[in-house]
Amino acid sequence: MARGRFISLEGGEGVGKSTQLRALAAALRARGHDVIETREPGGSAGAEAIRSLLLDGDAGRWTPAAEALLFAAARADHVAKTILPALEAGQWVLSDRFLDSSLAYQGGADGIGEAVIRQLHQVGSNGFLPDRTLLLALPEAEAAGRAAARDRGAADRFGARDAAYHARVAAAFAQLAAGDPARFRIVDSSGSAEDVTARLLAAIDDL
Repeated sequence: MARGRFISLEGGEGVGKSTQLRALAAALRARGHDVIETREPGGSAGAEAIRSLLLDGDAGRWTPAAEALLFAAARADHVAKTILPALEAGQWVLSDRFLDSSLAYQGGADGIGEAVIRQLHQVGSNGFLPDRTLLLALPEAEAAGRAAARDRGAADRFGARDAAYHARVAAAFAQLAAGDPARFRIVDSSGSAEDVTARLLAAIDDL
């Protein structure tokens, strides 16, 4: 049996990752693929338990270092219990966020550094990476408007952070994409949802 493919969708708040993951999964199923939809933090029983620790509570609940360790632990369980077994079974796995979110948020915006986050990922997940990472890009003002409409005043600990923080996240994502063009594809997420889905499909056509 051919091994499946692992695709991550990345980007800051409000760029449409969750919506587009569902649409992309539906499009791949229509093409005959067996698709698993998952998310980070989460995607396995252990990781979902850690998710509530990370997303709930006030802004100062965890230090950036503690957050990085919790994300790495959740990802280790997610990879071992969900992602790798699905790939070995020939399924395609689509994940709403993966390692690059930790690199952008804790490593970049919080200043921990890329090397530290990658070291944690090496320990927890043996350095495992997606076959393709789709970075959804949207102007900051439009993304902020979408996020505000989505959250309706109930943003999680990360979504509630200020504009300067989210600008640092966006800059970190752009730097990651520039540093790994073989894995990343930057996809414009403006316009209709259908148009964005078509761009995502084009960005994985070679897979």
